[in-house]
Amino acid sequence: MDRIIIRGGKRLEGRLPISGAKNAALTLMPCALLTDEPLVLRNLPRLADVDGFGHLLNQLGASTKLEGTRPGDFGRVMTIRAGSLTSTEAPYDIVRKMRASILVLGPTLARAGQARVSLPGGCAIGNRPIDLHLKALEAIGAELETAAGYVTARAPGGRLSGGRYRFPVVSVGATENVVMAAVTATGTSVIENAAREPEIVDLCRCLQAMGARIEGVGTERLEIEGVDRLHGATYAVMPDRIEAGSYACAAAVTGGDVLLVGAKADEMRATLSALREAGVVVEEERDGVRVRADGRLRPVNLTTAPYPGFATDMQAQFMAMLCMADGASVLEETIFENRYMHVPELGRMGADIRVRGRTAVVHGVGKLTGTQVMATDLRASMSLIIAGLVADGETQVNRVYHLDRGYERLEEKLQAVGADIERAGDG
Repeated sequence: MDRIIIRGGKRLEGRLPISGAKNAALTLMPCALLTDEPLVLRNLPRLADVDGFGHLLNQLGASTKLEGTRPGDFGRVMTIRAGSLTSTEAPYDIVRKMRASILVLGPTLARAGQARVSLPGGCAIGNRPIDLHLKALEAIGAELETAAGYVTARAPGGRLSGGRYRFPVVSVGATENVVMAAVTATGTSVIENAAREPEIVDLCRCLQAMGARIEGVGTERLEIEGVDRLHGATYAVMPDRIEAGSYACAAAVTGGDVLLVGAKADEMRATLSALREAGVVVEEERDGVRVRADGRLRPVNLTTAPYPGFATDMQAQFMAMLCMADGASVLEETIFENRYMHVPELGRMGADIRVRGRTAVVHGVGKLTGTQVMATDLRASMSLIIAGLVADGETQVNRVYHLDRGYERLEEKLQAVGADIERAGDG
């Protein structure tokens, strides 16, 4: 199993390209199930999760063709064509590896009138039930049954009717699923308290390019007028705001100066605001977002929240950065209950972090020291990379397959801006 080796203390400086967004890509790919014409996705990141989702689409009968795989390329073009669905079942052996697999439920149901999907897996960051997915689908006409680890869904008469649903709490995945299901319903669907994340906007824009009729994009109220069929389209995946924020933290903790090429400031306002509060200089430029840090970072208090609040996917990276702040920071995690699994590993490097319930107090320390650490989930992995970049000596991050799920060729990007980092196998 591979590991990442970092020799810390190098200042990051230069241009760092931001890849297409993992969370957007995994939402756009299942849109191909809604039409028999090709969906061409540009700027698709080279990630294990993207490859895994492609295998899932193949299982359902869609063909996938990749271009732009030459050495040195970032991003690829994938053409997905589901001329006909040869299966409506997403099996356990694929779905268990990736929670995003549940997103084939809505479009498969809409296209074929039925779907059977295994309950999903993914990072072990807390309880993430799919009850909101099911309630929303039921509200627009689905008949559902959950048994033996599978969800079976049917559309009476072969087509969903449309309807109205208000989410009791904001759910990104459930919003995505019901939107994809509703676009070919016989009637109109109204979704209230919908998630407003940029990835939701990206999904709606892609569906509109395919012929869907969606009003209220970017707001908490979506009105979807069902159409008889969708057509193919060519669409570019949005830049990854979480990747951009992660590298911003890396630049800041090393006292660096990095231009995040392609990053969109409008999609990461909460992250940029928190960086500025921590004393980081953030400048919006024509090519992206520039991040500079001089001197000791300031402590901040942060609470995770649905968009446009501070993203839970940025909490671990900020925690690593704030280990080097001049004072005590307070982080409150309101989204997932098990998202502090990186704390013991940061502690092994000399961090002073006290956790009580969902609140973590991070006392800034004079230095971190490199050692062997174990990645526990995707964003926790990145927090250990950030800590390793500033730590004295050598840090070895094990179980880096988590990183490969969400960061495209991480070590190559960091090497290009001055990091002493490499990938090594156990042998």
